[in-house]
Amino acid sequence: MNLPVLVAPGGDFQKLRYAFTYGADEVYVGTSAFSLRSKTSKMQQEEILKGKAYADKIGKKLNIAVNIYPRNNKIAGIYKHIEWLRDEVKPHAIIAADAGVISIIKEVWPDARIHLSVQANNVNWKSVEFWHKQGVKRVILSRELHIDDIREIKKRVPTVEIEVFVHGAICMAYSGRCLISNYMTYRDPNQGACAHSCRFKYKLLEEPNNLGVLEDLNEKNLVAEESLRPGEYMPITEDEHGTYLMNSRDMCLLPYLKELIDAGVDGLKIEGRSKTVYYAACVVRLYKQALNDIAAGKPFDESLMEEAYKISSRGYTPGFLFGDLKEYSMRYEANSSIAKAKFIGIIGEEVAPGEYLVNIKNRLEVGTDIEVVMPDRIVSTKVTTFRKEDGSEVDTVHGGAGDRVFVLGEKGLSGGLARVLSQ
Repeated sequence: MNLPVLVAPGGDFQKLRYAFTYGADEVYVGTSAFSLRSKTSKMQQEEILKGKAYADKIGKKLNIAVNIYPRNNKIAGIYKHIEWLRDEVKPHAIIAADAGVISIIKEVWPDARIHLSVQANNVNWKSVEFWHKQGVKRVILSRELHIDDIREIKKRVPTVEIEVFVHGAICMAYSGRCLISNYMTYRDPNQGACAHSCRFKYKLLEEPNNLGVLEDLNEKNLVAEESLRPGEYMPITEDEHGTYLMNSRDMCLLPYLKELIDAGVDGLKIEGRSKTVYYAACVVRLYKQALNDIAAGKPFDESLMEEAYKISSRGYTPGFLFGDLKEYSMRYEANSSIAKAKFIGIIGEEVAPGEYLVNIKNRLEVGTDIEVVMPDRIVSTKVTTFRKEDGSEVDTVHGGAGDRVFVLGEKGLSGGLARVLSQ
């Protein structure tokens, strides 16, 4: 069976390295100036070159996102950026959305492999056919498609590679095309600066003092007031409680990979350049295991979903893969993450048999049962001792305290990701 490639996020070099180690075939990165992660991307030129060298060394592929919708003042910079990618980086592919950017790529680097970003919102086979004729090798389809739509696109345009998102945050609009952030915070999603205003908490109340915000919209004249903007009223209809009325759940298509493979999908993409190393590595690991099980003819392992819930999410939805979202659409009660495990830190150097340096991310006590997630297994163990650099022992460690020696009693755990299960 020809399995689709697994495409993972690389927000920095460490995340890129872990994504590859835990099973990714391709990793996508982008600089802050020309990709849709302008506020969080740490992959500037030096790190991208380092990442490309690492990918080449281990026989894997690096894709570069140049997927903003640029204004006039960025065109000259994009020319220089594509020249730099051509001359120094030589990535496997450039991911772009804007027709002008694609024309620049073809002008500057005619042999470049172009992937069409999900930002281009391709939802029909005719659009996919058009972009394929323009030289696009792979189209990353809109998240809003039904499995039957995906199947028909591949049938109609069999020579194009099809990639779909299978895990991570989704937008309450077509990907990136929402302007709420522009109105609320003056930050443009299409320039990589989305403030996620859709996920803010809004309090719903009757129009106060007859301010004239509404005119006969409904009998009670309900308005929304965002928690950080008191006195600013927006027309809305809901109940009397505070609500996250546009806070979409996260996509998880882990149980449905066989359906996607049968539909002809060539690439499975994981969202998360802004998320943690723990998130990227653990999600990649789950999807790689699911793909390996499919190749071996095994049924879906339900325990993989149990593992998925140990990773931060807003609750899961299969998206539009089988129709309307219905009750799986928004998470109204909160926008905080849900996770049945807490990330403790990366297991560092083994300084003695079974003893490791760990940079602590969260509070932990001696005697706590922990799990260490490795690429090929999960090790259950217990912390028996915390030791400071000066050799003294402590009962509790806290996030931000720097490196501490963990005595775990297990050998060969360096590089693993330590977590403690939530009570």
